[in-house]
Amino acid sequence: MNNVILSVKNLEVTFKNGHESFTAVRDVSFDVYEGESFALVGESGSGKTTIGRTIIRINPATKGEITFAGKRISGVIDKALDSYVIRNIQMIFQDPMASLNERATIDYIVSEGLYNFNLFKDENERREKVFKALNDVGLLEEHAERYPHEFSGGQRQRICIARVLAMEPKFIIADEPISALDVSIRAQVLNLLRDLKQERGLSYLFIAHDLTVVRYFADRIAVIHQGELKELASTDELFARPLHPYTRSLLSAVPLPDPDVEKQKKLIVYDPAMHDYSTDKPAWREVFPGHFVQANEKEAAEYLAMYQ
Repeated sequence: MNNVILSVKNLEVTFKNGHESFTAVRDVSFDVYEGESFALVGESGSGKTTIGRTIIRINPATKGEITFAGKRISGVIDKALDSYVIRNIQMIFQDPMASLNERATIDYIVSEGLYNFNLFKDENERREKVFKALNDVGLLEEHAERYPHEFSGGQRQRICIARVLAMEPKFIIADEPISALDVSIRAQVLNLLRDLKQERGLSYLFIAHDLTVVRYFADRIAVIHQGELKELASTDELFARPLHPYTRSLLSAVPLPDPDVEKQKKLIVYDPAMHDYSTDKPAWREVFPGHFVQANEKEAAEYLAMYQ
């Protein structure tokens, strides 16, 4: 296995509002390897985006530790390390409409990081980097002179990806990068992200709520529910042997292409009250090699028996 590029250990994120507080992420741990696409999957409000925003230091971590390329990047860090994080970890946001400055040309939008970090010798080199980033995402050089409102949703998301690529990062957090797009455009953007991973040796944290999308894109999947990780396995393993009832519930909601089979399909509704943790407490357990699940001893034995 490759080296670990990003490590999240016992992460907790709590938001405070006056005397009230809300813990959005609770005791989350995972590693992402160099050149890997690691997916974080769960329904809206499960804490996926909060984790992504904590990694890039928009949200502070309340507890736990995040390390990137062997350096601790959570908590108070010096200015040099902060610049290193901004340069090497970039985020593609969910809504391409909201994340582009309508008053700026595409040339300026893609160049913003280059200006901030002085990543070019002269104007010619800056223009070359902008054109290369645009070409890499399937846009033309003349698009640099236009404004965001002149583009479709799919093209805007490509511009957001070009802005990220211009920084030449090592790690990209893609937060629901295709959920705002038409179905026909989604495959194009996913293929683009996958091709860029091959060409540039990128590593991804891919945040999504749709398991069919991550099945196509991710090497490993972590399933999150109400701020806690419930299951983690390779993509093939998770689809072949889903263990946790919440994972099975997510899989049951995936639409099937055959209408007759779809009609007969039974949705599994997950109810956290189904677990009896009064005496036998849950822990993070490796039920099959590389396949982890949050379960107590009794549940772990049941999960193992399901696929024997």
